[in-house]
Amino acid sequence: MGFIDIITKLFGNKSQKDMKAIMPYVEQVKAVYNQIDGLSDDELRDKSAALMSRLQEAVADKKSRILALKSNIETIEIDQREKVYNEIDHLEKEVLDIYDKTLMNILPEAFAIVKSTARRFTENESIVVRATQMDRDLAADTRFDFVEIEGDKAIYHNSWTAGGNEVIWDMVHYDVQLIGGIVLHEGKIAEMATGEGKTLVATLPVFLNALTHEGVHVVTVNDYLAKRDSEWMGPLYMFHGLTVDCIDKHKPNSDERRKAYAADITFGTNNEFGFDYLRDNMATSPMDLVQRGHNYAIVDEVDSVLIDDARTPLIISGPVPKGDDQMYDEYKHRVELLVRTQNTLVTKLLVEAKAKMASADDKEREAGELALFRAYKGMPKSKALIKYLSEPGVKVRLQKTENFYMQENEKHMHVATDELYFVIDERHKTIELTDKGIDTLTGNTDDPKFFVLPDVGSEVADIEKMEISAGEKQQKKDEVLANYSIKSERVHTVHQLLKAYTLFEKDVDYIIDDNHVKIVDEQTGRVMDGRRWSDGLHQAVEAKENVKVEKATQTFATITLQNYFRMYHKLSGMTGTAETEAGEFWNIYKLDVVIIPTNRTIARLDMNDRIYRTKREKYNAVIEEVAQLVAAGRPVLVGTTSVEISELLSRMLTLRKIKHNVLNAKLHQHEAMVVAEAGRPGVVTIATNMAGRGTDIKLTKDVKDAGGLAIIGTERHESRRVDRQLRGRAGRQGDPGSSVFYVSMEDDLMRMFGSERLAGLMDKLGFKEGDMIEHSMISNSIERAQKKVEENNFGIRKRLIEYDDVMNQQRNVIYAKRHHALMGERIGVDITNMIYDTADALIAEARAMMDYEALQLDVMQVFAMEVPFTEDAFRAGRENALADQLAEAALDTFKRRMETLQKVAYPVIKKVYEERGAMYENILIPITDGKKVYNIAVNLKAAYDTECKEIIREFEKRMVLYVIDDEWKDHLRQLDELKQSVQNASYEQKDPLLIYKLESFNIFKQMLDAFNRRTISILFRGQIPNRDPEEVRQAHTQQRHDYSRYRTQKDAVAQAAQASGHAAAAGRDTREQQRPEPLRVEKKPRPNDPCPCGSGKKYKQCHGKMEA
Repeated sequence: MGFIDIITKLFGNKSQKDMKAIMPYVEQVKAVYNQIDGLSDDELRDKSAALMSRLQEAVADKKSRILALKSNIETIEIDQREKVYNEIDHLEKEVLDIYDKTLMNILPEAFAIVKSTARRFTENESIVVRATQMDRDLAADTRFDFVEIEGDKAIYHNSWTAGGNEVIWDMVHYDVQLIGGIVLHEGKIAEMATGEGKTLVATLPVFLNALTHEGVHVVTVNDYLAKRDSEWMGPLYMFHGLTVDCIDKHKPNSDERRKAYAADITFGTNNEFGFDYLRDNMATSPMDLVQRGHNYAIVDEVDSVLIDDARTPLIISGPVPKGDDQMYDEYKHRVELLVRTQNTLVTKLLVEAKAKMASADDKEREAGELALFRAYKGMPKSKALIKYLSEPGVKVRLQKTENFYMQENEKHMHVATDELYFVIDERHKTIELTDKGIDTLTGNTDDPKFFVLPDVGSEVADIEKMEISAGEKQQKKDEVLANYSIKSERVHTVHQLLKAYTLFEKDVDYIIDDNHVKIVDEQTGRVMDGRRWSDGLHQAVEAKENVKVEKATQTFATITLQNYFRMYHKLSGMTGTAETEAGEFWNIYKLDVVIIPTNRTIARLDMNDRIYRTKREKYNAVIEEVAQLVAAGRPVLVGTTSVEISELLSRMLTLRKIKHNVLNAKLHQHEAMVVAEAGRPGVVTIATNMAGRGTDIKLTKDVKDAGGLAIIGTERHESRRVDRQLRGRAGRQGDPGSSVFYVSMEDDLMRMFGSERLAGLMDKLGFKEGDMIEHSMISNSIERAQKKVEENNFGIRKRLIEYDDVMNQQRNVIYAKRHHALMGERIGVDITNMIYDTADALIAEARAMMDYEALQLDVMQVFAMEVPFTEDAFRAGRENALADQLAEAALDTFKRRMETLQKVAYPVIKKVYEERGAMYENILIPITDGKKVYNIAVNLKAAYDTECKEIIREFEKRMVLYVIDDEWKDHLRQLDELKQSVQNASYEQKDPLLIYKLESFNIFKQMLDAFNRRTISILFRGQIPNRDPEEVRQAHTQQRHDYSRYRTQKDAVAQAAQASGHAAAAGRDTREQQRPEPLRVEKKPRPNDPCPCGSGKKYKQCHGKMEA
């Protein structure tokens, strides 16, 4: 017994400790359940209402105080308001804390209510209760078919339509599902095995947290599941008076989507939640907003959403000036030639290696090994090379040669690579041009350094030493920087083209559909519409395939899902495969993973890996195994890592006349049907490892007697999580089954990360074709290799989020300012702070040069006033005191000018309102800063009632929004350019991330300063040029903003995809896809029919009137 085993035995493992903490709550639920279950149906609903009241009573004092503070805010001086707003923020946090404590107190009762409701729907075809107004509204809504009204009674049926199919409720919560519900409510991840009912588990914490009416978001990986689950679980919640909706059913920025967010429980896809957040922060009117606070979210298939999808940013983009000016088509022919030349060289090197490595002369063998290593560095994916490496002893000799050139910090690596045109590092998925490659690309151009980045630092230093005027020096520096910018883009274009030609294969990594390049998820084989590789890689692939190269776009708003979901007050998730990523969940989201015990003991037999020398031997063994299992009457699920392998095995099975089904990109719409048949005797299903996720494979009695579902994995994935997902397809709810993985030394994982000792062992044992190793030590060795890859991939993902964290800090500042301006809240405090910040900046700049005249000019340009102190005071005074004096004088000036503007406007507004108030609701007030006229839309009555304070408020709001959007859009473009340019820092042995952090901070500081100065300059100069009431124009009724002209996309981050190999797309959009739904015509009452709500009125005079 090892040390770890002794410690575990003494103190218990994490799972045991988790269960020990949770079981008291489970016992409380079970204890109160009998009492709750004994209530009548009406009393059960009354109990839910009582819990809602209890929650509101707990926070009533705090909410009353918040309301009082907000209602009195306008009576407080602006410089005193920040304290009040801070108190409001503190009180709002206290409200959430009180909710959390109260929810834990009522958890046993709430869970018992949900379980009892589930039992009643299971055991009764209909439940009759007193009709409430919500019951009547549901009965009148043609979307719902589970409730009807008879007199003063509401009849809830236990069958309804979900996902286009009729379902009959037949589920009641197990004890282990209560455990899962408690874990989710505590803001943790519940790892539950396949078939344990994760969707039902979620009903417990969703119901409990929805009782606060603060909003619960249930996040799914695709829109079919969001719609289906909202319809499937919805009646359970609506029975208790909770509102339920799904955002994916409604158009973005519509009243219907806003209503969906206002519901107590909101279902939707991760992408739409994120895009709505970005759209809200591009809104120019409060009526464009749809989301409310981010209270509580449960993420289904949490590993897919928060690990795989989270590293790809959500982007809303629009056209960029000169977006057509790209170099991909211009340089692709040079790159094509370079790749062909390298291929020819690698073929020669491989022939040379084979001949010399067979020689008896040591020097000849060394030369052959060097040639082999060069071929490997030149084209590691060459099929001829991979086949040769599978021969006895060859891979070991390659690894020894590689180790020699890697030693001493790759001191001698140039000896091996100088003969090549470019070098590919397959493990890190990078490509580096050699001098020979640069010369080939340069060709007959006049500039021998056409593809070489200049050393800007040394060139600028040389210019400084020149004895020329300052103007000429600046001109030469500008020329150097312009040259660097052009060459940087040129080098970047060539590198992306090289990656497109050497690392990305057609029909494996992407397909061509309707003259567009579409990325294929390598795990599920699904085409990912709308997804594009970033950093110009997608344009490079488009150029390679001779399809239209899309225009470059500019980012208007962006966020990673990681940073979006970290905004929630409480976040939880559920999946069957999270344990292997527990470290990442904790480090990034502070989410603990809790393994939930199964309702029945898992009876699946997980066998050791079977290792072969070559892929051909492995696939032949797989086919033999399938034939034997089919003969035994067992269904077989064959898991693959790519569509290409799926089709290869399909052809091999067809030759053996074995019937089978295939799930791939062409057939994914039939996934539900294929997976449903996968549990029948003798049925063979070939699918990528993650396919069918979210759909249980149910077995017949004959199959269970024969041994259950057999899982055959054809390759170990880089991620243990994906392998576990495949194994989990068998063994549902105690069903029998088996799983085994077939591995070859030619597999990507084994080739790049497999143990050198394992290859040597197979050589020493003299393994012949068809021989196989099977031992637990070998399986453990492979899992250790997977763990290393997972750690490496986590490091890459963490680095990506570090880039987004830089932007996220800036985004939070800007979005907060936008929200204040949009809603009109705290805008006075923000403007006051802008005045103080600008005063600080002006004084700091002037004091650095001790230039009083420059300060006078700047103050006049920004504040349109004189400096409030003399030159002597400027030179003698303290910087902080001077800044405060300037800011106070500016603030007084601003107040006077706004009061003057108000006095000038009021007579006009008074006359228009009194004479034509019935004609106008909103009017346009022209305000100019002397350069431009801004038409400010104002509500006429509000302007009259507030004596034109409303005009000042709208002027401030519009100007802040106008300037901040203009500056932020420009800032995002600069960050895009910076992120691309800093990657070249790696060539100078510098950390690109560090440079990005420093430079982006400076750019953001400059942007904020420019925003402050522009906004203040406009506000301080604002005046009404036209004071004739007859010239007042009516403002058009405000319409919702149309976002359809902006592109919403989810960029597949090139670096992550390259660095993590085929793990990059694992688990994305992996559950049951939308299937063709039966055509349904909703039965809608005629206008003169009685309203279904039971009011006794005609439909047209009741709920029909509301629809009209």
